[in-house]
Amino acid sequence: MQTNMGSIDRILRVVAGFALLAFAVFGPADISWKWVGYIGIVPLLTALIGWCPAYSLIGVSTCPAKKA
Repeated sequence: MQTNMGSIDRILRVVAGFALLAFAVFGPADISWKWVGYIGIVPLLTALIGWCPAYSLIGVSTCPAKKA
């Protein structure tokens, strides 16, 4: 498993992941689709490991050192 994400991509995923999780945890209690915020775990995990399975499937790499 090679890194296929650049630093900007990883930073954006961390920001999006935390925003989604913040919505899930601190959002209004009366919203029945609050579970959608827990999808924020996915971008956080991909940013942490630096590898995106979707990028691998379509042959994309945002990492400047390693192009797919």
